[in-house]
Formats: sequence, structure tokens, C-alpha cells
Amino acid sequence: MLEPMMYEGGVYKHNLIEELVEDLGGYILQKNIMQTEVVIIMLVPIKDTGLVEDLTKKLLSELTRAPLSGTEIAVVAPTLAYHHLPHPDCDIAEFLRRKGAKTNMVGLARGVGSRTCQISAHERELINEHDVAVYVFGNFKHCITESKPKLFEGIDIPIVVTGAPEIDIADIPDADVYVGNLGRIAHRLRKGEEMYAMDQVVDVVGKIFDKEREEIGKDLLSVMPPRVKKEIEDQVPAINEVLSPLPITLRLRGLKVKLDFDEFHEQIEKVSFVEGVKLKDIADIRRSNMKNFILVDIKTKSETGFLI
Repeated sequence: MLEPMMYEGGVYKHNLIEELVEDLGGYILQKNIMQTEVVIIMLVPIKDTGLVEDLTKKLLSELTRAPLSGTEIAVVAPTLAYHHLPHPDCDIAEFLRRKGAKTNMVGLARGVGSRTCQISAHERELINEHDVAVYVFGNFKHCITESKPKLFEGIDIPIVVTGAPEIDIADIPDADVYVGNLGRIAHRLRKGEEMYAMDQVVDVVGKIFDKEREEIGKDLLSVMPPRVKKEIEDQVPAINEVLSPLPITLRLRGLKVKLDFDEFHEQIEKVSFVEGVKLKDIADIRRSNMKNFILVDIKTKSETGFLI
């Protein structure tokens, strides 16, 4: 198994970290250079993390575990109206992003109201394309426990709910985790208790991903998503012309390719590996509900009978 890690340090000799990770059989997921500082998100073989830690100390840098790396999270607001899309939604999305996740804001079209809130089939399918859904609710307990669970119908991925009151998770049908002290706040989240609540969100989402990785370990994917990412970058030149952030977004069990499905899905299906198989043999290639992108869902060993 590979351990998600985040390297933070100076630009000087950071290439040594990249070379070491690749030599160990790991993957560089993302690299951001900000003037003299660099942040590298990577996957490292668990048995070799000590080697990366030793080199990090020599470079006077910092290495931390980043369980949100290589994942995609939907941050869901009941509506796009100001009273349902205030500062907490953006702050939570940004906080998760800083911890290594790729986040997408989803504002529902008709999620407003206690008795009339609902979710459409398109919105449901869009949310299900992510690894986890974080629902950001408000200050009223009865609304969170009695009305808003309607918005969980048909959601197949883990659900994390945030709100202001303290609520027992057993009182929220179909939700996996609840984090309190995050309701409708009319200012940026800077206070101590607010930052603590944000840390709690990151912690519970990280535990969900760790549990999911354990499940994947019991029935491994036929190929690691980062390897598919590298092969697509090498064999589909059009991906290098995409201006969107993260042209290939990793998920726990696959990835999203930000190319038009109708024009490029056949090229994606024909991506080949040195083992003699094509991507279409070990993955389901389907249309995304987000801007007609391409979704790649990698099959498990039990489905294909082999690993590459």
C-alpha cells in the first residue's frame, strides 16, 4: 500500500525528494511552487516512508501525512442563495483543499425550505462522482435532523454533515458523521473554536478515507490511479493543453479526465500499458455529469483476475 504524504520546504534541491519517491515506486500527485517554497503531494510505499523522512530532515523541510491526497470531495450547500452559501462553505472547501484534496462546490437548485427541499437526479449523480460529500447546514437542529436528510436520498458515497448545534449522529438518517460548531457564520472562520471545528472536519474525512483504503487493500485495484494518470499524460497529448486546474483529477478508485467525452473517450480507452493490456480492459470509461468530462472507474482484481 502507498502512504499519502505532503512535503513542505524550500525549492532548493526539492528534486531529490521527487527522484527518491519515484525510485521507491511511489508517485508525485501534485507540485505547487510559490516563489521560494514548494509543496509536494505524493504517495510513498509504507515500508519506505523512513527513507523519505530522513531526506526531508537533511533538507530542513517538513513531511506530514496527508490522508486527503488523491481524493475528490463535494462540498454541498442547500442553495446558491446568500443565506445558504455563506463563508463556511468556501472556508471548508479551501481548508480541505489545503490538506491535499480536490474540492468542488455544489449548490443545489431546490434545497431550500423545511418541507420543500429536494435534490434532482442530475445533482445526485454529480455528487456520487466524488469520494465523499460534505453537507454544510445551518443553525436549527430540527431542520438538520428532520428536513435536510431528504437531500441524502440516493447518495452512495460517505456523507459528512456540519452544522451549529450539537447533534447525535444517530438523529441524522443516512449521514455517516456529524461535526458541530459550524453553522451560518457571517465572517471568515478565524476564531479558535471555528478552526478547531475545521480540523475536526479534516480529521473525520481523513478517517473515512483511511477506512476506504483498507477496503481497497482487501481487493486491490487492477492498476493504481496515479499510474493511469501518468500513462494518459504520456499517450494523450491533448491533456497537456487543458488549462483547468488538475487536468487529471485522482479519486480513490479512479480518476476524472478533463477532456470532452465525445471527442476523446476512444483515445482514453486505447491507453496501453507495458503489460500488454489497454485501459478499457481494466476500467469502465463513462461520461461525467460535470462539463462532459471523462470518468475512469478502475476495476478490482476480483473483477479482472490480475494486477499490473
